[in-house]
Amino acid sequence: MIYVQAALTGVLAGGLYALMAAGLSVTWGVLRVINLAHFGLILVGAYLTFEIASTWSLNPVVTLAVTAPTLFLAGAGLQWAFDRLAIVEFNSLLVSFGLLIIMIQGISIVWSADFQRMSERVNPYATQSVALGRLVFPAATLLAFAFAVGLIVAAHLVLRRTFLGRAMRAFAQDRTVAAAFGIDHRRVGMLVAGASGVTAAAAGMLVSLETTLTPATAFEWFGIVFAVVILGGIGHVLGTLVAGVLVGVTSAVVSVLLSPSAAPLVLFSLIVVALLLRPMGLFSRGGTR
Repeated sequence: MIYVQAALTGVLAGGLYALMAAGLSVTWGVLRVINLAHFGLILVGAYLTFEIASTWSLNPVVTLAVTAPTLFLAGAGLQWAFDRLAIVEFNSLLVSFGLLIIMIQGISIVWSADFQRMSERVNPYATQSVALGRLVFPAATLLAFAFAVGLIVAAHLVLRRTFLGRAMRAFAQDRTVAAAFGIDHRRVGMLVAGASGVTAAAAGMLVSLETTLTPATAFEWFGIVFAVVILGGIGHVLGTLVAGVLVGVTSAVVSVLLSPSAAPLVLFSLIVVALLLRPMGLFSRGGTR
């Protein structure tokens, strides 16, 4: 039973990994921008959730009414700057890392480097759980998985069934031809980056429900999130969900079978093998999906 509990808990945790990775994957696949500042946006979303919920005694989910529009504008603004400055893919890695450091330092100045966590008074999910027989699941983890599935499936449907989605896929495959057919690449790019900011707001809110916040937390996400992005296929939205679940299950089961310290070794060894067999990830790269 303990292995079943671990596997199912890993599935739920993988949903949050996927949500954190989805925005990064799409901006990389469509805009050719490796936006490490996305980790900073997630962290900002988490701290804003903490601040708004604690100050106004609001349910943390309600804070999305503030954080989602704020980070949409922040994401779109970053893309506007990248586009205006003609920053290419490799340079975006360096520039966005610098922006991430600035954001982390800004958070340290505003909220200090001390541990921050919402009290049980404003975060009811911290102490709630759902029991199914002998299996017990924290409410925060269930909420994170539900958000991840909902947002990622919605994004997939937008990409596949709307004019905006077709424009994004055309833009990702051939910018010159897309522009010739009247697609405004700047507007599309800002919409994509803004939507990525919304996913960062949701991921940050969910992170604040589950964990204690510190400015350095953003660095802890690098390995897992990049593993999900690359394993799922760069620009493949549903791929991030599947990869996130696989990463979550593998990490959780190995932690129980061996030890938590062995989980990263086994996880990334399996990822290396998977990428040797499928260099473009579990799903072929062909624009964004």
